[in-house]
Amino acid sequence: MANAFANQIQNRNYLSPVGFRFTLAKTPKAVFFCNSARIPEISLDLARQPNYLKDIDVPGEKLTYGDLTLRFLVDENLENYMSIHNWLTGLGYPETTQQFKDLITSDGIQDQKEAFSDGSLYILNSNYRESAVVKFKDLFPVSISSLEFDSTMSDIQYFTAEVSFKYTVYTITSSI
Repeated sequence: MANAFANQIQNRNYLSPVGFRFTLAKTPKAVFFCNSARIPEISLDLARQPNYLKDIDVPGEKLTYGDLTLRFLVDENLENYMSIHNWLTGLGYPETTQQFKDLITSDGIQDQKEAFSDGSLYILNSNYRESAVVKFKDLFPVSISSLEFDSTMSDIQYFTAEVSFKYTVYTITSSI
């Protein structure tokens, strides 16, 4: 009988969608006001095993990761928005190659890894204590949303921006 209880879930509290914190090593200002994040989807490619009646799907060899998308409140000095904007334009260097050189140079030392940043999504339990960590390796931004100004609005709705990142891989580890 004791064995029947060994397979039961010990903690029966549900995971809250408001219990999270995100950190990004390269641009901590951008994520200070982060109000939405999601663990991206992950899928396994399939291989087809030929069969004379019906082809059979079998597990493939490659994983495909979805984009990491964050939404954050924009501060009135645009510091958090501009940190992502400058990182993005540094990667694309639309005006001069110097923009990329400025991006990968820190303290006079050139480092290609400066174009990337690691990030972590901390999942918090019902007591707002860390229960799991999702670690993203080699993040870089691929898009940031626009900011639309409109003087005809009757109520003030503060700006939120959405940024999408590509990355190499993510891992989820339990803190328990």
